[in-house]
Amino acid sequence: MTVLGAIAMAAAMHSGASSQIIGTEIDAPGPVGPLRGTLLSPAIPHVPVVLIVPGSGPTDRNGNGPNGLRAATYQLLAEGLATRGIATVRIDKRGMYASASAIPDADDVTIDDYATDVHSWVTAIRTRTGVACVWVLGHSEGGLVGLVAAQRTADICGLILVSTAGRPLADVLEEQLRTNPANAPILENAMAALKSLEAGQTVSAAKIDPALIPLFRPTVQRFLISELNLDPVALLAHYARPVLIVQGMQDIQVRPDDAERLEHANPQAELARVANANHVLKVVRTGDRNENIATYSAPDLPLAEGVVDVISTFLQRASAGAQ
Repeated sequence: MTVLGAIAMAAAMHSGASSQIIGTEIDAPGPVGPLRGTLLSPAIPHVPVVLIVPGSGPTDRNGNGPNGLRAATYQLLAEGLATRGIATVRIDKRGMYASASAIPDADDVTIDDYATDVHSWVTAIRTRTGVACVWVLGHSEGGLVGLVAAQRTADICGLILVSTAGRPLADVLEEQLRTNPANAPILENAMAALKSLEAGQTVSAAKIDPALIPLFRPTVQRFLISELNLDPVALLAHYARPVLIVQGMQDIQVRPDDAERLEHANPQAELARVANANHVLKVVRTGDRNENIATYSAPDLPLAEGVVDVISTFLQRASAGAQ
């Protein structure tokens, strides 16, 4: 089933949302110290609550990070949903930013660890807000984390998979490495490292081309091994609760057919295609790669039209039966 425009429905829901929005800090138990995040909620009772699970790397609760990532995607998404009567919790990962004390080493993690943190957050949010269950919105790699968590956390209302790959990471990385002409001199080395990690075997830094160290450095290999062979389609296939898949049609990291794979895996899932949205949900109207990448460092650029509407419409409709 495909979610289309739904602008009229979203506009109608605006009238039920309070003009007052309250932002507060919220904690959840971590392995050693607390996990920390921001609860943003309209000042009205009994609203759906969405946990926003960030994507790969050192991405903070707002959707920003080092190396030029300043899209503020999660902050903008939270603010947009709040105006539509939906609360959100956006979080810093264990070992990073305000959650730095949760573990000694932010790189010493697995996908299962992040899924455990989702469970901890769901419990903390239910205690804080009184909701019966929590929606989980995973962006990019966060979608995979949400899928893993949903297999063992009963108090998740349903899933919103945003810019989420529909293939194992090993397949995605291989495609990305092979399709970039600049990788030709290091491609053989890259494939050898990837195949070793895919087989569960670590690779010495001495055997990795220096250009590939940011991707395959030894400190993140345990994490990569935990993720490379996970199949999101298999995880989604038998999931019985509501699912929305949101795919930007200008995404240069996750292809539209990834979203279609996810949709086909679960006949109950809904797919929302957003015409001019890229991977960080910003507006891109051309096929210019440089223009696309420039939006990753543009916090003042709003989210693409339709992103907040399709998510809020889905939540308002589905949450009535889930909570």
